[in-house]
Amino acid sequence: MDRTIALISLGCAKNLVNSEQMLYLLSEAGYALAPSPEGADAVIINTCGFIDAAKSEAIDTILEMAKLKADGKLGKIIVTGCLTERYRAAVTDELPEVDAILGVGSFGDIVPAVDTVFEGKPVSIFADNSAPIDEIPRVVSTGPSWAYLRIAEGCDNFCAFCAIPYIRGRYRSRDIENVVEEARDLASHGVKEIIVIAQDITRYGTDLYGKRCLAELCRRISDIDGVEWIRLHYTYPDQFDDELIDEIAQNPKIVKYLDIPIQHINNKILKTMNRHGTGDDIRELFKTLRRRIPGLVLRTSLISGLPGEGEEEFEELCSFLLEAKIERAGVFPFSPEEGTPAAKMEHVPFEEAQRRADLIMDIQARIMDDFAASLVGKVLPVICTDHDEDGTWIGRSCYDSPDIDGLVFFEGRGGEGQIVNVRITAVSDDGNLIGKEEE
Repeated sequence: MDRTIALISLGCAKNLVNSEQMLYLLSEAGYALAPSPEGADAVIINTCGFIDAAKSEAIDTILEMAKLKADGKLGKIIVTGCLTERYRAAVTDELPEVDAILGVGSFGDIVPAVDTVFEGKPVSIFADNSAPIDEIPRVVSTGPSWAYLRIAEGCDNFCAFCAIPYIRGRYRSRDIENVVEEARDLASHGVKEIIVIAQDITRYGTDLYGKRCLAELCRRISDIDGVEWIRLHYTYPDQFDDELIDEIAQNPKIVKYLDIPIQHINNKILKTMNRHGTGDDIRELFKTLRRRIPGLVLRTSLISGLPGEGEEEFEELCSFLLEAKIERAGVFPFSPEEGTPAAKMEHVPFEEAQRRADLIMDIQARIMDDFAASLVGKVLPVICTDHDEDGTWIGRSCYDSPDIDGLVFFEGRGGEGQIVNVRITAVSDDGNLIGKEEE
């Protein structure tokens, strides 16, 4: 009987790609994927270790699996990803139920690690987290008809509050031919929406080719038959150039939706946090993007309670949001991460940072409600992802990214994985769109 392995993927989309690569390697090695950890011979927990909430989720998941193991309902426990990379000694010392740990540079070693664990031997594998990216195929777990396409790994921005460069290593772009070939393979398997991801996609190519290559990459992906949408995630405000802006504006396959994390708008805070550029630079970029890319929807990430944020700086951030009317935003209270410069800086208590985050979300909720209301009567392309028992189709509009934005519920022919035109007729109480497919 084949040994069965369950996999739990925590954290971001980039981590999910690593999980999908491990699934491929395990499948090729003859292991069977279990639908749940209970009853499996082993479970792999691919962890996030970015902020306190993510670390707590990872530890709680490990402890939950440890209970299954103690009850005889689970075999081995293997922990991979950012938590082990960052806290390898602590995981080994404080979680003795764990049978194997692998760092972020060792996803390609998952099969020998599992083999060794089943021999009853402990495993600890940590390769160079700044080594060139392994080109490993994947078992795509998203969809239908959409998938992530990771184009780079690591980060060189070294924002003062962020531990990613220490966990994931220096910025490394994938070879453009490998990226295009993967996109072509995804399209051949029915993927219509490709979501381009990396910690910073606007920097793509600078390390390999000495220039920004995101615009060129988008052109080449858009030439692939079957690709209908290209969505760009995690662009940085200081890396936009005219070529990229023109490509986004003129390429009909690039959805007019940009995720640009700004974190704050106050000049003093941006400088202290080692962010590149000023608040005025951000304001001007957003105005330029809206002027040159008709119908653009912006998403950003913000941090409340950063070191240096007093009432005046917080008010400036709130005023900016009311002025810029960013349609999509995620807000996080500052989490001092050990090993980062910001962790040693004076800041408001977490409770105050959370209070400010809640206030920002109140502002954002009104902005997002107004935007949703403005869509009523308009026809939007929608990718169909599921349907209710009563036949109502569920999908995402071109203005919505999976898991972080809203949904569209509509009547019509639909078709799983198809992109159809839907006239928006109403907005639900929870902010989702309601509509009817155009004939």
